[in-house]
Amino acid sequence: MQRKLNLLVAATALLLAGPVLAQEVVVKIGHVAPTSGPQADLGKDNENGARMAIDELNAKGVMIGGKKAKFVLLAEDDAADPKQGTAAAQKLVDEGVNGVIGHLNSGTSIPASRIYSDAGIPQISPSSTSPKYTHQGYKTTFRVVANDMQLGGTLGRYAYNQLKGRAVAVIDDRSAYGQGVADEFAKGLEASGGKVVARQYTNDKATDFTAILTAIKATNPDIIFYGGMDAQAGPMLRQMKQLGIKAKLMGGDGICTARLPELAAGSMADGQVICAEAGGVDPAGRKALDDFKAAYKKKFGTEVQIYAPYVYDAVNVMVAAMVKAGSADPAKYLPVLAKTRDYKGITGNISFDPNGDIEHGALTLYTYKGGKRSEIEVVH
Repeated sequence: MQRKLNLLVAATALLLAGPVLAQEVVVKIGHVAPTSGPQADLGKDNENGARMAIDELNAKGVMIGGKKAKFVLLAEDDAADPKQGTAAAQKLVDEGVNGVIGHLNSGTSIPASRIYSDAGIPQISPSSTSPKYTHQGYKTTFRVVANDMQLGGTLGRYAYNQLKGRAVAVIDDRSAYGQGVADEFAKGLEASGGKVVARQYTNDKATDFTAILTAIKATNPDIIFYGGMDAQAGPMLRQMKQLGIKAKLMGGDGICTARLPELAAGSMADGQVICAEAGGVDPAGRKALDDFKAAYKKKFGTEVQIYAPYVYDAVNVMVAAMVKAGSADPAKYLPVLAKTRDYKGITGNISFDPNGDIEHGALTLYTYKGGKRSEIEVVH
């Protein structure tokens, strides 16, 4: 009798629990960035931004289609390597993710985007800036930062008009990002009246730039532009000082990090480095971004590097489309995501053009003083 009673109680509990369990929908958000290798600090910064958004969304109890959503982050490491990036993308597709935030690099985002497109899964990159990424004809690719055409061109014009750079040397690391931003910089410079007096190449694993810097020194440049990441820009600055090269160093968001002074090991003069970050907020939006940075530091015990706020916004704009569509099914919320207009993120308003690029993307120009990054201005 007692056994029958226990079974009855258990059955009743299951019946009562059934409707409750049915009211929850699990939403899997994939995230891919290099969390190993020379760019691991940037990759972890991105991943932290995603975790922050996911934790907040779960705490809020977001409802999608009348059901409480439980968000799960599936984080993958692509080591900034295209082959590892496509493997990570396929793994996320196989695990049935509802959407993907990433990848960090254009060189991994571009090949991975085909895999997501074939699966019909929306992908928002918080930091890939190569124009090619959103110009392949895929309906699933989006980004929340300005692309290299905007960033590189702005830096090229700034080099000529504000820094009076007439003779400029250009180096790139041959990655999709590095080459793209360097090419656009050269176009912007030359359109303004400047001249590229030397063009040199390296790779994103190099640490010795003595040979190419020696060749560049002979051209006596006003400015050296480097298309690449901070892991190379730091040693490059040290070797520029050793060779007595007093030119300014310019670069895109890849070098525009909080740790660049540390990587340069005291060899960077105040105002010597000018860089631009894709994104930026006007004074009216500064408090929201500052609040995010403070909360980030409290949660993770470290400063924001570059892209964490854009990852945070990318997760939230994707979830906002799910909420509006009443479904986390990619086929149902993708059209809503594509029509996003004036979503108020902490990095500014987000609207996507027909290619998936952010409209009116902002850029922030920075320099370094006293070993700290210092904002010059926000431009659109």
